[in-house]
Amino acid sequence: MPTRQQLHELVDRLPEAEVAMVHRLLPVFGADPVLYSLLTAPPDDEPHTDEQRRRDGEARAAHLRGESIPHEDVLREFGL
Repeated sequence: MPTRQQLHELVDRLPEAEVAMVHRLLPVFGADPVLYSLLTAPPDDEPHTDEQRRRDGEARAAHLRGESIPHEDVLREFGL
């Protein structure tokens, strides 16, 4: 398991341009357990089935035909 000292060494080697981004990101790890679990979850390793590929294609085609819901409408529906 990495130590705090190793983390400090990584931070010390950060390019200056990345310091602000890491500064915004680090507090997330201790502040919100749900967000932390999402950020550290392993990648989805289940195979993409033919059925899923077919449905993805149908969704893309519907979107290109203008049959999808605009992002702004979804945000408004959820009060965002």
